[in-house]
Amino acid sequence: MGGLLFQAFIYLCAAVIAVPIAKRLGLGSVLGYLLAGIVIGPVIGLVGSETQEIQHFAEFGVVMMLFLVGLELQPRMLWQMRHRLIGLGGLQVSLTALLIAGAALLMGVYWSVALTIGLIFSLSSTAIVLQTLNEKGLAKTEGGRASFSVLLFQDIAVIPMLALIPLLALPDLAGGLAEGTVAAGGHPGEVVHNKELSLVAGLPGWAHALVVLGAVATVLLGGHFLSRPLFRFIAASRLREIFTASALLLVIGIALLMTLVDLSPALGTFLAGVVLANSEFRHELESDIEPFKGLLLGLFFITVGAGVNFGILFADFATIIGLTIGVIAIKGLVLYGLARLFRLEATDRWLFTLGLAQAGEFGFVLLSFSLQKHVIPTELASTLSLVVALSMLLTPALFILYDRLVLSRPTDRDGQPADEIDETGTVIIAGSGRFGQIVNRLLVASGVKTVVLDHEAAIIDMLSRFGVKSYYGDASRPELLHAAGIESAKALVIAIDDRERAVELVEHVRRHYPQVKTLARAYDVNHLYLLNKAGADIAVREVFDGSLEIGKAALKAVGMHPFKVEKMSQAFRRHDQAGLDSLYELWDEDTTMSSNKAFLARAREHGATLKDLMEADRLQLHDRTDRGWTPPPKGYAEKFEE
Repeated sequence: MGGLLFQAFIYLCAAVIAVPIAKRLGLGSVLGYLLAGIVIGPVIGLVGSETQEIQHFAEFGVVMMLFLVGLELQPRMLWQMRHRLIGLGGLQVSLTALLIAGAALLMGVYWSVALTIGLIFSLSSTAIVLQTLNEKGLAKTEGGRASFSVLLFQDIAVIPMLALIPLLALPDLAGGLAEGTVAAGGHPGEVVHNKELSLVAGLPGWAHALVVLGAVATVLLGGHFLSRPLFRFIAASRLREIFTASALLLVIGIALLMTLVDLSPALGTFLAGVVLANSEFRHELESDIEPFKGLLLGLFFITVGAGVNFGILFADFATIIGLTIGVIAIKGLVLYGLARLFRLEATDRWLFTLGLAQAGEFGFVLLSFSLQKHVIPTELASTLSLVVALSMLLTPALFILYDRLVLSRPTDRDGQPADEIDETGTVIIAGSGRFGQIVNRLLVASGVKTVVLDHEAAIIDMLSRFGVKSYYGDASRPELLHAAGIESAKALVIAIDDRERAVELVEHVRRHYPQVKTLARAYDVNHLYLLNKAGADIAVREVFDGSLEIGKAALKAVGMHPFKVEKMSQAFRRHDQAGLDSLYELWDEDTTMSSNKAFLARAREHGATLKDLMEADRLQLHDRTDRGWTPPPKGYAEKFEE
């Protein structure tokens, strides 16, 4: 018991210390977990052989993750992505496997071993990629969606791979390897299926197929017809821990059923998640499973880092590093070619390429299975296992490369130059996202001539379908502003997402075109102050007015009279503006607001006066400023009271 508690303490300490540091340095949580594993494993030796067993347990985090992914996908959405799922995923797996197998053949590897190596390295890391995409907010981009399609196909493809590998066995190895041999790279071989725990062992092919289809049908039909009554019954108990237990029971039960019929547990739980995507209990299931998924995935990443065998690495450093880079290069070449074939935009193309260029956790499974079935020699399996682990370790670095080299520069729309602007406008709008679009619609509807600029090709194409003319290009480039008529324009609206470029654009226009009014969107208070310092005529926070409107609606919903609501909202707006002006005197660009003691003290003093000021303003009688306020139509307040 003491040993178990000690190991748990070590793993938790490693995660709690390393991950926040990695996040603070901008490296991401996945790299933090991997580095934590390397430190407590190969570096200082606090964990050892038990890492192998823990990794098999932690791999269940991948199963939980795919269940949660399935909950986010409705069957209709899955059908819509069928072309990428089959076309993009199928081409990626087959082309990567063939190219890597061909490279292995050129290195003198026997054809069956080469094909097995190709299959192993054709897979990517579902755990690392999906975790990183969600963490960076890239899962909903086109590159993120394409990556998910390929990862899902890869997880499905593991099943036929497991069926094919035994057919590639080398007779010469059969006598030299015992069943259940452990790979020297630190990742244990899978024990031969226990016939007592299998529903398909010894069955003829047709019976095997029927049992597998029956298991899948059980998951689909049971999830559709039985889950709702079951969860309603459990919810009626009003015991949160029982609902959590039932959610875990569902995931574990489906994973066990898939294992008994020799299918991927991840595939089974994904299908169950898709079936439950329309359930009213979907959000409750997500909230109950999410903490377990996060902890198990973190544990899995730590064990990958702890399993790196630096003895084998340093014994043949050049070969192993060369193989790792070679695998990433071949996969990257295939991925980039497919991204162009399926017409992904430049940023999405690089996200797709760099995100999936590594090997994956299922590579360990196939390696162990190949070793067990006498397809790959032990020495080669040790080397390949290390290549898989190193490529996974490099994945966060590839995402950092994407952030620094791709996202930091404007999208170049396949290398094409900016559009030629053949008109000028009274108002130039830089940025046509959700903020800039509303400004443009108001101005155009009011008869004001505008020129809209944006450096996101996808947004330009989308707006053109709605009949909104806009131009592709970086508004911070002086020649593009000149072409748009900045000399004769009356105002420039800055609604771009890049905070630094927005400030630089304000400074440029204020310096060279002081007659042009600059109206800028601010992300937050700090950005607001930076824009004001740069010389913006008007800078507004993007969510302030929307938040104030929701607050007004909430006050009406609790029964407050609309006139009182209007009075209090006006008082709040005046108080907020006075606070911004007062705090600007103490704001320091080089000091974060949370560590500026004078700024914080003034903010607390100002906040303490808000309630009294609004109450006093509410109790005042009508004045001239109220005459412009028109009461809402009769019955307006009543609808909030219903």
